[in-house]
Amino acid sequence: MADNKSDGLLGGMIIGAALGAIAGILAAPRTGKETRHILKKSADALPELAEDLATSIQFHADRLSDTSLENWEHTLGRLREAVIAGRSASQAEWRRQSEHDSTRPMTSRYEDTQDTGSSSVSASQASLAQNEAASE
Repeated sequence: MADNKSDGLLGGMIIGAALGAIAGILAAPRTGKETRHILKKSADALPELAEDLATSIQFHADRLSDTSLENWEHTLGRLREAVIAGRSASQAEWRRQSEHDSTRPMTSRYEDTQDTGSSSVSASQASLAQNEAASE
């Protein structure tokens, strides 16, 4: 982020220097012939200055693009790891609940929630596990 600020500062300094040079030339106490000669030399150098500025901008844009792509890939990798870990944890919890529920005697949903104080979500999971076991 600090690079972006310094890049903007550098570009601003280059543009400011060019404008200052032009203003200084026009305000200087020289004869018209001398001023025209200096302006011609400055105008001849302008394409080279513009090319250098364009090259610099392209370099910084490429670097920013590469950095953004690397950050995106890193974030995407971390997201994939989190999804895999969440999926594994969910499957492990499901297995644990299924094993726990299969060792308990069959009870009604009301009795199940009264005995354990568990939520209706756990009761639903137990009911699903019992239904799956019965269908197998």
